[in-house]
Amino acid sequence: MGGRGEVRIFDDPDGVTRAAAEEFAKRAEHAVARHDRFDVVLAGGTTPRSLYALLAAQSAGQRGRIPWGQTRVFFGDERHVPPTHPDSNYRMAYETLLSHVPVPASHVFRIGGEEPHATVAAREYERRLTEAFGLPDGGIPRFDLVLLGLGADGHTASLFPGGGTLQGVKRLAAAPYVVHLGGYRVTLTLPVLNHAACVAFLVTGADKAVALRDALQGPDGIAASPARLVQPAPGDLLWFVDRAAASQLRIENPPDPT
Repeated sequence: MGGRGEVRIFDDPDGVTRAAAEEFAKRAEHAVARHDRFDVVLAGGTTPRSLYALLAAQSAGQRGRIPWGQTRVFFGDERHVPPTHPDSNYRMAYETLLSHVPVPASHVFRIGGEEPHATVAAREYERRLTEAFGLPDGGIPRFDLVLLGLGADGHTASLFPGGGTLQGVKRLAAAPYVVHLGGYRVTLTLPVLNHAACVAFLVTGADKAVALRDALQGPDGIAASPARLVQPAPGDLLWFVDRAAASQLRIENPPDPT
């Protein structure tokens, strides 16, 4: 679909969740086989919540294939709130996944949303990334898998339409002020997302249909759809979407009904 990655369409959100869990496990296995660890970036939102719950259930049932002991967990963005706050992405991930699987505590790299100044939290997260990956000055971490959601307004992570962290940013993390939310967020920047080995978007629901269409098939050169600017190179870009979210897409090569 216009060179914007591989789009996989499923009947319903459960299909998206199951397929994403399989991709998560496959990427984990391959990463550990290749370099003895799996570096994954988690997303917030409703669809990732279902994925995390399934991964936790698979691990508890001894059916999971994920080498949790060799997994390092990072976060794509965070609200400017403490980790105990109901809006915290870390809290959601901890309650649904991290408290149920044997990831070493030292392998969980959360964003310090409780820091009074969001810009300080962003710089501290950048420092932690630099140390975790042993980066040289100006280096960018290469994650094995980055999970992202898509907002109805086209935002992803905490990169919002009209925001100042979309292009030409040299930092690894930034703290944009989101006007319509009246507050700051802390987010990984586009150079980091676009340096990943794989970025996987999870998108469900009819309310995301227009945003998904714009991200995949909208005109180039606009900042109205930050998700459209996520194009890892070299890397894989995958879209796990349900039929409701895909309802506005132009299918270029529809399947033969026979």
